Amino acid sequence: MRKLIVVGDRVLIRLSKDNERTDSGLYLPPGVGEKEKVQQGYVLKAGPGYALPVPPPEEESWKPEEEKIKYIPLQAKEGDLAIFLASGATEVVYHGDKYFIVPQQAILLLEREEEL
Repeated sequence: MRKLIVVGDRVLIRLSKDNERTDSGLYLPPGVGEKEKVQQGYVLKAGPGYALPVPPPEEESWKPEEEKIKYIPLQAKEGDLAIFLASGATEVVYHGDKYFIVPQQAILLLEREEEL
């Protein structure tokens, strides 16, 4: 996982283990929960955020070189429980495990352990 870099306004999510039974006690076959419009999972990595346009460079050679790209950070952080729209997500398989790459705009709700 350390080799993966999430770009832009996207987050990498692993689905949480949902119930394999309904409220009435029926067992669901594998894959039924994956077809839901709204999914939930834990944020494993988050991208740097929304890129801001950079003003044209000034021709002043005495100024030190700074990072060329500035970002507006994302609200999602590693470890958050995210509830997101499955229609906006892209499913990927990495080393045999299934993950979702979700843009910030497809996330509906975040649950964080720390107090607000």
